[in-house]
Amino acid sequence: MQIQTPDWVKHAVFYQIFPDRFARSQHSRQSFLNNTNLEAWDSPPTQQGYKGGDLWGVLEKLDYIQSLGVTAIYFTPIFQSASNHRYHTHDYYQVDPILGGNQAFRELLDAAHARNMKIVLDGVFNHSSRGFFFFHDVLENGSNSPWVDWFKIEGWPLSPYDDKLPPNYGAWAGVRSLPIFNHDNPDVQEYLMEIAEYWIKFGIDGWRLDVPFDIKTPGFWQEFRQRVKAINSDAYIVGEVWSDARQWLDGTQFDGVMNYLFNEATIAFAVGDRVVLKHVQCRDYYPYPAIDAAGYAAKIEALLALYPWEIQLTQLNLLGSHDTSRIITIADSDQSSVELCVLLLLTFPGPPSIYYGDEVGLAGEIDPDCRRVFPTESDWNQAILNTHKQLISLRHNYPALRIGNYQVLYAKATVYVFARTLENEELIIAVNAGNEPMSVNVDCRLLQNQPDQILFGNGEIAWNSNNLGLTIPPQTGLILG
Repeated sequence: MQIQTPDWVKHAVFYQIFPDRFARSQHSRQSFLNNTNLEAWDSPPTQQGYKGGDLWGVLEKLDYIQSLGVTAIYFTPIFQSASNHRYHTHDYYQVDPILGGNQAFRELLDAAHARNMKIVLDGVFNHSSRGFFFFHDVLENGSNSPWVDWFKIEGWPLSPYDDKLPPNYGAWAGVRSLPIFNHDNPDVQEYLMEIAEYWIKFGIDGWRLDVPFDIKTPGFWQEFRQRVKAINSDAYIVGEVWSDARQWLDGTQFDGVMNYLFNEATIAFAVGDRVVLKHVQCRDYYPYPAIDAAGYAAKIEALLALYPWEIQLTQLNLLGSHDTSRIITIADSDQSSVELCVLLLLTFPGPPSIYYGDEVGLAGEIDPDCRRVFPTESDWNQAILNTHKQLISLRHNYPALRIGNYQVLYAKATVYVFARTLENEELIIAVNAGNEPMSVNVDCRLLQNQPDQILFGNGEIAWNSNNLGLTIPPQTGLILG
């Protein structure tokens, strides 16, 4: 079977937004939410408090987002929900009124598309919430509810709030506010498929799927793909899978997954022993222990061998998300480590995903702290921002950085060198993750050209026949083109 993935994704740069925290509209809008009980915008985030970020605010920030070179936005959930993160869905057909409702999303989607920017939404189809109408009917009417078979009822009475009693229904991760759907029920399947179709018809450009591995009903994700792609064959379907995802990446289900395998290898190499373990040990990825260049090469080559190339080009690569500590916090505020990670991210096959605020050095420990509000400009780290802008621009300018072959040329001690090649376009990327300057000779006989222009970073280069002599300052990298 020939695997097909959306071409636009291979060339995209994604920006992940947690809507409650990115931007609050600067314009007063006709609304019933004028006296809402919100936390102070610049106070530390909490598990249950709302900051009041909205989609109007994102609309007003599109100039900034586009100035980064971003071409696609992935939103964490935006549907009506009784939580600031909105993974507790109340109504899959209504954008949360605090975000501006369906009207705000319509205007944002149209404005983004006018700029040739794509929008991908978060689909939470494993579980709903105890405020979801169908589950609420079960709470009100017990075994008489028409919807009783939509959930995994284990006994009566149900206990949605009292921790002293068993909930008596399947709940995601044991959290009783998150009742799990019974996906074996054909009516549930049809309901969820129609939601996916509705928003694709509305105009969204794809779905990011929350905990898709928890839906074990045979054929569910195959049908999901068929029905979404029947409406828009270019829609992007990306799953939240933190580990080896081969069973979902066979061409019949997802186009890619959130590539935490890239994340963990890159942080373990580029940040190394500077990783603050308490910020990473409570999550399902392992950017530790530190690895050297040879260890990094082994992990990257194994990762690139894991999936078909067509899938590699639509993996969603990231350094952090709403589920991880911020990269600068993991790196103990070491700016050079962060910039090295960004260099490796922006030169890897598959679209990079930047978690809002990472590009300006926003800090944050594990959630809710990693979900801080986007900082004011006076608090931006301009050097990290400039690094993002430079590298995103280079990625757009050189197709080899997006869809070219990836070939490791050298990996010893702290120095890692690789090439991205596409026909006669060849770029060499060299990284020194160590604390000392390093001089190395790299055998480049497999390359057609001898790129000698430093497009990014600094160092000394000298070609001698097919050997490239490199001197790279500590904790820096460069791109030759």
